Amino acid sequence: MINAPLRSVWERVASAEGINDEMRPWLTMSAPRGVGVLDLNTVPVGVPLGRAWLRLFGVLPLDYDLLTLVELEPGHRFHEKSTMASMRCWEHERVLVARGGSTEVTDRVTFVPRWGLLWARPMLARVVREFFAHRHRRLARYFARAR
Repeated sequence: MINAPLRSVWERVASAEGINDEMRPWLTMSAPRGVGVLDLNTVPVGVPLGRAWLRLFGVLPLDYDLLTLVELEPGHRFHEKSTMASMRCWEHERVLVARGGSTEVTDRVTFVPRWGLLWARPMLARVVREFFAHRHRRLARYFARAR
């Protein structure tokens, strides 16, 4: 639960600055070439946007996400279906729900590793679960400092 109104939380999670702040210090993500500033409110739905590079510690290219937003309910929900260098399929759905003056943030992530990484799926599932818990903590901390 994020102690901030839904509109404020959406503005944060839909922006490149907010996305990267959630992922720090472990990762950052670039905008695909030609997209300019990544903002979920302005990207086309159903169109592959290009490679968004994931950089370890903000520096070392680790993987890329061939980013495609397949559904968008501005202010409430997005659903990304992509491929990555390491994943045949990566899906991330984020839903925001107002709960009084706070906002509930729920992420659903599913993935299928590429053939060479299938053996690592249980470990990858744990890493992804912990990474999204980290993202939620960072988001909550941001709004706690903003108050």
